[in-house]
Amino acid sequence: MTGRIEPTTESVYAQPGSGVRLDWGLAGAAELSRVCAVLVVIDVLSFTTSVEVAVARGMRVHPFPWGAQAGEYATRVGAVAAVGRRAISPDHPWSLSPAALSAAPVVPDLVLPSPNGSAISAAASATGLPVVAACLRNAGAVGRWLLAQGYGSTQAPIGVIAAGERWPDDTLRPSVEDQLGAAAVLDVLSTVSGGLSVEAALALATLNSLHDIPAAVRGCVSGRELTTRGFGQDVEIAVQVGVSDVVPVLRNGIFSAA
Repeated sequence: MTGRIEPTTESVYAQPGSGVRLDWGLAGAAELSRVCAVLVVIDVLSFTTSVEVAVARGMRVHPFPWGAQAGEYATRVGAVAAVGRRAISPDHPWSLSPAALSAAPVVPDLVLPSPNGSAISAAASATGLPVVAACLRNAGAVGRWLLAQGYGSTQAPIGVIAAGERWPDDTLRPSVEDQLGAAAVLDVLSTVSGGLSVEAALALATLNSLHDIPAAVRGCVSGRELTTRGFGQDVEIAVQVGVSDVVPVLRNGIFSAA
């Protein structure tokens, strides 16, 4: 096999014939953005949780790829750039940490880099599609908003993107927390006229098999990693299921409340 995808089979990867579709990471977002009317990005630990916290407090969030010149970009657009969790200071308390953003002073515009959810959101924004940031805190609100906008038919399908994490070699590591965050949105969308793709239905089945979602996120690899690094409060904020009605929508490169 050469690994080459023939044009006659390429459409299979877009999960045709369903109103709600699920894929992973930057490549999955690129595939579904060709055919979907809206994308929902889920990065529970911690980009989309941080977006929800910041937008709920009145900030506009600019997603930006990790490792790029976020500070220079922030200067150009008149925003404040978030830094790494361990780089915060009394003079610069904004970071990717939901706990830090819950306490930091409110600024009108925040540039928020991350290696997964932010990079996916920034790339998806270039397609012109509306992009919604979902997490466990606002999954129900996001699902209801999508239904109210008329998304979910085969003519206007929804693409749900679980961001996942990265292995040391920079390959995608599918993550429990993002599968559960995606499933929480899918739970609201399960009755759409276009139906769920097989991939989306299987993710939803995972949610239905669990009795304690917060415990699953705390105990998964990503949750334990953050906790052992001293950021357990970020996990605790992220596992608050259904506490927010805020729906951050990315238009013209900026997340703000729908």
